[in-house]
Amino acid sequence: MALVKTPMTLQHAPSGVDDAEAERIRNDFPALAQEVHGHPLVYLDSGATSQKPRSVLEAEQEFYEQRNAAVHRGAHELAVRATDAYEDARATVARFVGADPDEIVWTSNATEAINLVAQSLATASVWAERGRGGADTRRLAIGPGDEIVVTELEHHANLIPWQELAFRTGATLRWIPVDDSGRLRMDEAERVIGPRTRVLAFAHASNVLGSVAPVEELVALARRVGALVVLDACQSAPHLPLDLAALDVDFAAFSGHKMLAPTGIGALYGRRELLDALPPFLVGGSMITTVTMERAEYMPAPQRFEAGTQRISQAVAFAAAVDYLSHTGMERIHAWESQLGARLAEGVASIPGVRLLGPAPGEEWHGSGRIGLAAFDVEGVHAHDVGQFLDSAGIAVRVGHHCAQPLHRRLGLTASTRASAYLYTTNGDVEAFLGALAEVRGYFGATR
Repeated sequence: MALVKTPMTLQHAPSGVDDAEAERIRNDFPALAQEVHGHPLVYLDSGATSQKPRSVLEAEQEFYEQRNAAVHRGAHELAVRATDAYEDARATVARFVGADPDEIVWTSNATEAINLVAQSLATASVWAERGRGGADTRRLAIGPGDEIVVTELEHHANLIPWQELAFRTGATLRWIPVDDSGRLRMDEAERVIGPRTRVLAFAHASNVLGSVAPVEELVALARRVGALVVLDACQSAPHLPLDLAALDVDFAAFSGHKMLAPTGIGALYGRRELLDALPPFLVGGSMITTVTMERAEYMPAPQRFEAGTQRISQAVAFAAAVDYLSHTGMERIHAWESQLGARLAEGVASIPGVRLLGPAPGEEWHGSGRIGLAAFDVEGVHAHDVGQFLDSAGIAVRVGHHCAQPLHRRLGLTASTRASAYLYTTNGDVEAFLGALAEVRGYFGATR
């Protein structure tokens, strides 16, 4: 069994996160103790990548010191330890998202996970043409006349793979539009999702607007026409209690690095019967049963999608990150971030000349509030200049189009600035950010 250390600050965690608890949590994150440009670091870029607690860093180090070996290959003791740690990690992450272990495929990140589904569906079409695969595989084939539906607010990682799938198969890509504020047009969704829809792919939470999608309504529309549902859970898995089975989605993708784990590790959730029906994404060693010089037979999922040497230490550290979040409590994290997100939205919206993107303070779209982030446009100042000014005060935020150019274009922007909170963010961090943001337009002479 893999060794997992309970964070010391969380062994007697109080019932709710507050500033005092957030400060204690911060002590588990070495990177947050540093200064930047002579100021204490205020890290408000967790939507891009999270910081890592000591327990995660130690889990990866402990693996290399005590268990380092190839998995599913050797019969020696270290190989057994490595394989146990690797598969224990899969089971831990599966429980965290409400899945069974054989429904979790390790990937490099969520981008790879979404590409896995899209490219495997393209391969299913080729297999169907050439009489390969069973009836379940043939049912996944996509071709001319079929439609793939996304939304206008998607991250590029949940848009471009579907563009390519449409191009390769002759299918048509359609999208659910947003209104002038960025809210999904659910009246249009009922029109766009129709009898020809084979795939519906959408983000659980927007990485730009912070809005949460109406998952139940969208899934119901897809189920009505028999379409597959692919959920981009990158901005929900780190911040919301997540039960993928209860959400009734077919596939979901999420990245470790956004939820306290190292870079280089992500996961794809898929219904067992669908994963077993999909052709493999990568081929090679470790994912086969029989190989001749003419052809190969592939293992069932998840191994059929895990060719070659895997991300073993990263998977072990991913499990440690999930344990840290679980010990803290996802309901507690969500409640704390909801408070921080509300203050971010309220504070940003109150600054003259600053346009908040997404739901207005206190407003709920589709019956849900916002996650703990706020993106905005500063009148007369480019987002990159805003980011540099904040950085000079030790405040780290994200600038640019956030890999969502179509959404920015729809909102009449080329770029925006985004502040995003996490469990280690304090009210002091938020107030320091808002104080600095209020000075931006005056500094650049944009108030005249």
